[in-house]
Amino acid sequence: MSKEWQGKSKANVTGYKIFGFFINTFGVRAAYFLLLFVASYYFLFSWKSSAPMLRFYQERLKFSLLKALGLLYVNYFRFGQTLIDKFAILAGASDGFTFHFDGEQHLREMVSLGRGGILLSAHAGNWEVAGQMLHHLNTPVNVVMYDGEDENIKQYLETRADKRFKVIFIGNDLSHIFKINEALAANELICMHADRFLPGNKTLPLDFLGGPALFPEGPFLLSLRLRVPMVYVYAFKETATHYHLFSTPVKHFSPANQDTSRHIATDFVAHLEHMVQRYPEQWFNYYDFWKAA
Repeated sequence: MSKEWQGKSKANVTGYKIFGFFINTFGVRAAYFLLLFVASYYFLFSWKSSAPMLRFYQERLKFSLLKALGLLYVNYFRFGQTLIDKFAILAGASDGFTFHFDGEQHLREMVSLGRGGILLSAHAGNWEVAGQMLHHLNTPVNVVMYDGEDENIKQYLETRADKRFKVIFIGNDLSHIFKINEALAANELICMHADRFLPGNKTLPLDFLGGPALFPEGPFLLSLRLRVPMVYVYAFKETATHYHLFSTPVKHFSPANQDTSRHIATDFVAHLEHMVQRYPEQWFNYYDFWKAA
């Protein structure tokens, strides 16, 4: 994953089971303790992911080498925490976390329109948490993911998932488009990320943190064609068990207003840039994000 994202994580069933045992038996803090050693391993020996992250901190955010190295370790640790938190929340153990929500009223406004809506996010912070923590809106949340994980991993997670939280996998047969349409027709929310793409997907070159980067056109084109309201959402971890959630005001894009997928993407990227600068240790794209462009 040194040059481009391949559509799947490096996780395996054994890793999920080990952390699942620690979470279920001793709680998330015990799993965090184990994570100290796992993060150290990646910090010391995973050069393929470390090199682009160091370039990101030094070239894009203009940090010194010393600060970049410190952020690199924190980044690995935070990423591990988000995976642990994702597992805990999927298993219905969200009561151990606290949240501060900026912009919840925007989501309630979107639900009240009765047309469903798209929650657009990125691999910055914990976007699964951003979707799962919206169940108190009394509207099901569907998280759209690439169908790239090992079948055993998916089955292991699905057996532990909170049923208020749905996953729509993106497959080659385009069945996910019909599932998204059905969910929106039922006034459900669709949460999807818009900062990764698979080789062969249509992309848009956009300026991001001082350089051209490619973003997938699909999420922006989908929202434009379906003509449903949209917000940008993020959930950033601020302490061991506290998240800060953000939502923008409701956005209405339509071809009738001469909006284009590039117009939507440019607006999204400007907001993402601000959030990444605010939480630089929680940018989780471990490959050369700018190289392809």
